Amino acid sequence: MKVLIPSPLFSYTAGKSAVDAYGATLSAVLADLERQFAGIRFRIVDEQERMRPHMRFFINGEQTFDLRQPLHPTDSIQIVQALSGG
Repeated sequence: MKVLIPSPLFSYTAGKSAVDAYGATLSAVLADLERQFAGIRFRIVDEQERMRPHMRFFINGEQTFDLRQPLHPTDSIQIVQALSGG
């Protein structure tokens, strides 16, 4: 399935804004991303398997907070990094 990557993580994907990754759940897709792009997963989830506060996930345009979210091969995943600052 296609995974859209936020620009702050392009350094992990060699500048690619979209990559293919596979898994039956969002967590499994993140594991596949880590296999392909070492270090990327830690920027998205923390040591306790929780999404980092500045990261958001959208499956087919719907926001999810559940890493156990079941996925289908035709699903589209978008990882969004919220802007912060003031």
